[in-house]
Amino acid sequence: MKYLIVGLGNIGPEYADTRHNIGFMILDKLAKEENCQFFNLRLGYYTDFKLKGRQVILIKPTTFMNLSGKALVYWMKEEHIPIENVLVLVDDLALPFGTLRLKPKGSAAGHNGLKHIELTLGNSDYARLRFGISDNFPKGRQVDYVLDGFDKDELPELPALIDRAIEMIKSFVTIGTELTMTRYNK
Repeated sequence: MKYLIVGLGNIGPEYADTRHNIGFMILDKLAKEENCQFFNLRLGYYTDFKLKGRQVILIKPTTFMNLSGKALVYWMKEEHIPIENVLVLVDDLALPFGTLRLKPKGSAAGHNGLKHIELTLGNSDYARLRFGISDNFPKGRQVDYVLDGFDKDELPELPALIDRAIEMIKSFVTIGTELTMTRYNK
């Protein structure tokens, strides 16, 4: 059985470690833990590993955030992965910093990466792991906020939150969406 985990973000050193790239940051840590390395393949950085007999494919789209659906749909088709085995990692302004929420489906909530995935897929019936980044920015400064690094008071908490997100990914792969939500969504 195969699973596709897509971390949303933007490529390039100027975007590394920004709030909008939390999906990339989570997958980088997971790949390191699993001793696998990303390769630049079609529409994304790709790596995979085995977890309890399941193949887990990690993708960091190289299409930039606003075209994330191209990479997701391409790799779903290429690897023959059903929508119920897809998980998207995304930053979320509507959640307080550090809140992690797994949802089986839902709206894009104004997130351009999710909007493009829904447009490309034709539906919103895919699981997403939302990583709360808070909305602590002045009116009209949303873009600057998401493309900025985490605050000094947030940085010490980040490693533990990334580890918790990885636990949730592994749980999604091994026991499914519903049981993972029950166990982790607080």
